Amino acid sequence: MELYETVDRDWSALVTLLPDDLDTSSFESGALVRKREVQSASVLMRLAMAYAVGGRSLRETSTWAHDAGVADLSDVALLKRLKGSSRWLGGVLARMLAGRTQELASRCSGLRVRILDATTVSRSGSDGIDWRIHLGYDLGALVIDHVELTDAKGGETFARHPIRDGELIIGDGGYAHRRGIHQVVSHGGHVLVRLNWQNVPLRDANGGPVDIAAMLTQVPAGSVLDSRVWTAPDDKAGVPSVAGRLVAVRKSQAAAEQARRRLTQQARKKGRTLDQRTLLSADYIFVFTTLAFDQMSGADVLELYRFRWQVELAFKRLKGILTLDQMAAQNDDLCKTFLFTKIIAALLVEKLARPDVGFSPWGYGRPTSTINVAALSFSL
Repeated sequence: MELYETVDRDWSALVTLLPDDLDTSSFESGALVRKREVQSASVLMRLAMAYAVGGRSLRETSTWAHDAGVADLSDVALLKRLKGSSRWLGGVLARMLAGRTQELASRCSGLRVRILDATTVSRSGSDGIDWRIHLGYDLGALVIDHVELTDAKGGETFARHPIRDGELIIGDGGYAHRRGIHQVVSHGGHVLVRLNWQNVPLRDANGGPVDIAAMLTQVPAGSVLDSRVWTAPDDKAGVPSVAGRLVAVRKSQAAAEQARRRLTQQARKKGRTLDQRTLLSADYIFVFTTLAFDQMSGADVLELYRFRWQVELAFKRLKGILTLDQMAAQNDDLCKTFLFTKIIAALLVEKLARPDVGFSPWGYGRPTSTINVAALSFSL
């Protein structure tokens, strides 16, 4: 059954998968100080789900709520309620993620691998980027474990995410910055991040600069470069040097040609001339990692980086199944309500897909009430 159908028909089961402090948190956040048409936090959450997940307009949601006996309020009143719920929904999402993180950490006895990435969302009719969703993804459990919502100016950085001791954090080239790398290491984590030839200056054992482009030319096809390097310190920003490894492999001829063609087209579109080192680098995949040589071989490091695509698949699910990028809302608070509700829905979908929920005889979370059978009367 689709999630929006569950919101319509089986809400009492779905709400058991949400935090049990909805009423308290909605009051404390100011989302539900005066109940009137909306009698409980469960009803308010259901209205948000019907609007964001159901793909309904405010007027259609208002009509649905009346016909379903959920709430009786106008589209204007609904707009006011949903705009005032963004802070509360963000808190609900944070508590769901915190509980999930604790559960995942308790199950993880070895190296916990997390992938960080971001995607953009725009309002309907917008010419640019309005929001950026920064996501943490647990590779072992294949679930989202952290979310932060920013405007278009919120850049990708490891420093934006909580890091725990012993984790391995994977990021693409957008995360290759010295401050973020140091942030992970200073919290006891390990880094695996893709580089280009210029975004993270590297040093050799003697403190001299590493010419990445020149080093790559020494890598024959079918071989892996695995060299000890250090990030250059950034004294102005107070970022010290970090020890690590430069790991590289030459692409196949077809993959290299495709990469060069894409770079050439992008440069032509922007009216720029490509640096020859950029074209040369397109022939290789190369990453920086702080994992020790005896923790993982260079070949295995590159194989592990390939799993970064799992977070891309998570974004595809968000945008494909839950239509995350189809946002009609224009007001900032309503946009936040829309996006937070969509991500809460994504967590519920993941939870419903888990074996411990799917294999339960009743098909949802822990029952919320107990009935005294002795107190019931039966008419035969």
